[in-house]
Amino acid sequence: MKEIAIEEIEGFRIGHAESLEAATGCTVILCEQGAVGGVDVRGGAPGTRETDLLASENLVEEVHGVFLTGGSAFGLDVGGGVMKFLEEQGVGFDVEVARVPIVTGAVLFDLGIGSANVRPDEKMGYEAAQRALMQQDDREGSVGAGTGATVGKILGKESSMKGGLGTFAFQVGELKVGAVVAVNSFGDILDDETGEILAGVYDVEHQSFLRTDSILLTHESGKENTNRFSGNTTIGTVVTNASLTKANANKIASMAHDGFARTTRPSHSMVDGDTLFTLSTNEVDADLNVVGHLAAYVVQKAIRNGVKKATGIDGVRSYSEL
Repeated sequence: MKEIAIEEIEGFRIGHAESLEAATGCTVILCEQGAVGGVDVRGGAPGTRETDLLASENLVEEVHGVFLTGGSAFGLDVGGGVMKFLEEQGVGFDVEVARVPIVTGAVLFDLGIGSANVRPDEKMGYEAAQRALMQQDDREGSVGAGTGATVGKILGKESSMKGGLGTFAFQVGELKVGAVVAVNSFGDILDDETGEILAGVYDVEHQSFLRTDSILLTHESGKENTNRFSGNTTIGTVVTNASLTKANANKIASMAHDGFARTTRPSHSMVDGDTLFTLSTNEVDADLNVVGHLAAYVVQKAIRNGVKKATGIDGVRSYSEL
């Protein structure tokens, strides 16, 4: 087993676009030749596009692009820009009179910092897709969909910390599995090896962490402070070269959510829209148990990287600043 750069998984290209001033952005994963796709939505407040077509019983087998974006439901406009770019490249599902790019995606809520009036749109989606094709973008942290991401928001912005966009990939023999995750959780982010909090609800006065789960359990006021519009949702995509059916891809997306549970406390809450996609180029025969195990592992490592590599923005402190 060895760690690899996510760019080493052939068939996928990643691009980011963002507005640092508005503290928002989007990330696009392109697979121009088509990739078997799956999805699993665990959070109680999701914002998604075209996830129904990934159901195992439905017609379309291949996906040409996935977007992860800020902007809440407004950010779904990003999908139009990705479709426009792919159509210009002649990429899509052949319906005889046109090629229809199959583009799915998910949004996170980042309107609480920066400018709530500026959101990722069709233009930003087009730009991110264009960058993905022109040059692999290996940036992490406060970029793309992670630009305005924050974590630990039960007591409001003043006590929250910066989330971010993280990647991680692993190779076992010829099998390659990687993840791209935008970390924007209601809960705290824990180190998956030590259990220590990396970022979350932070007490500035005492320079210490306040645990979100403890606040929920010990303070009746916690329910009042749990504002569903305070800005949540962790979203991501697992990419692999494993041979998968669409049903397999959906199962791998489900198994990959273990990476959320190992690093985010609480995870999959009613105020998160936690969503994970799976994309496969369908090239290497592999044990699905191994693929699922690695999918969860790369997700938890991508979450760690997203938080550790984030930089502060709009007064929200980051891991690196502590």
